[in-house]
Amino acid sequence: MSRRAIIPPGSEETSRALALSPGIISGDHLFLTGMTGSAADSTMPADPETQFRNAFDKIASVLAEAGLGTDSIVEMTSYHIALRAHFDLFNQVRSTYVRDPFPAWTAVEVAGLRREGALVEIRVIASIKGDAS
Repeated sequence: MSRRAIIPPGSEETSRALALSPGIISGDHLFLTGMTGSAADSTMPADPETQFRNAFDKIASVLAEAGLGTDSIVEMTSYHIALRAHFDLFNQVRSTYVRDPFPAWTAVEVAGLRREGALVEIRVIASIKGDAS
């Protein structure tokens, strides 16, 4: 089975440094690396809502590079620091990025994430076939 890396403009250096692809197409799906809420300059905002929006915007950027939108997401796993403290806000932000039929979603509270100061890391799988039915 062939695979193709999806690397949005501006992500090449990080992709090379960490030896990862922001997204990789395999079969009928695009698998995304977990995205945190760091800003374009790599700083981590203190504001939870800004982090959540940044993470979803980075996901949308990878999807767009593959010619997809957030409506192509079929599965989402989110890893949270202080899940209960931020769940309602996270879900409010998330609901502006996902559409019915909503993706399957698992939210997990974790003790830590690789990026210092990150409150969430989100990984998704998207269908590249359009209608997933």
